[in-house]
Amino acid sequence: MLRDITLGQYYPVDSVLHRLDPRTKLFGTLVYIVTLFIADHILAYIAAAVFLTAAIRLSRVPVKFMVRGLKAVVFLLLISVSFNLFLTPGRPIFTIGFLKMTWEGVEIAAFMSIRLVFLVMGSTLLTLTTTPNQLTDGLERSLGFLKKVGVPVHEVSMMMSIALRFIPILVEETDKIMKAQMARGADFESGNLIQRAKAMVPLLVPLFISAFRRATDLAMAMEARCYRGGEGRTKMKPLHYERRDRMTYLVYLLYFALCVAIRFL
Repeated sequence: MLRDITLGQYYPVDSVLHRLDPRTKLFGTLVYIVTLFIADHILAYIAAAVFLTAAIRLSRVPVKFMVRGLKAVVFLLLISVSFNLFLTPGRPIFTIGFLKMTWEGVEIAAFMSIRLVFLVMGSTLLTLTTTPNQLTDGLERSLGFLKKVGVPVHEVSMMMSIALRFIPILVEETDKIMKAQMARGADFESGNLIQRAKAMVPLLVPLFISAFRRATDLAMAMEARCYRGGEGRTKMKPLHYERRDRMTYLVYLLYFALCVAIRFL
C-alpha cells in the first residue's frame, strides 16, 4: 500500500508534457482543479475525463502507474461516498434503521468520487512530469508578484518542493521500518481497522527520528553549499516559454470556456 503512493515521484521519460514549461503545467493543474469544483453536470465530467486522458497519453506515463496511486485514497473515497449516500436528504431508496439512502445521495456520491479521483490523478500527473527543481523555479516565477507585498516567494517554493520530494522518501523509509519490525515479530495485517491503527503507532517514533535526521542532513548540505535564500541567485536553466507552451495555454482557455459554458448555460 505504501509503495502505491505516487504523489511526489518523478517519472523520467521524454514526452510533450515533460518538455513543457513548469509554469504552464502549474497553471494547467490549477485550471483543471477549478473546473472540477465548478462542474455540476455529467457533460463537465466527460470533458474533464477527456482532458485528463489526453494529458496522460501525452505524458507517456503508464496508466497502471497512475491508477496505482489511487489505492492510497481508497479509504478517504469510501468515507466520502458513505457520508453522501446516507446523509443526503431526498427521495429514499431504502432505509436501514436510522440510515437512509437517497437518489440524491447516490448522484452526489458518484460526482464526489469522480471528482476526487480526477483531482488526485491530475495533481499526481504534475509531479510525475516535473522535477523538484523545475517545480521550485516554476512556483517562484509564477508567484513572483507576491514579493512586492513582502512574501518570501523563493523560500515558500523551496519548502513546497522539498515537502513533495520527501513524500516518496518517507514512504520508502516507512516501508523499511515496517519490514524491520515484522522481522522482529510485529503484526500489521491481522485484526480489525482499530487494531491495525494501533499496530502502526510504534512506527511513528523511528519515522519521526528518520525524518528529522534527513532534514538536518539536508540543511547542513545546503549550508555547506553556501545557500542563503533566493536573493541575488541566478538560474542555471532560466525558464522561457516556447511555442508549445503558448499552444497549451490556448487549449487551457478553450477547456475552461467549455466547462464554464456547461456550468452556466
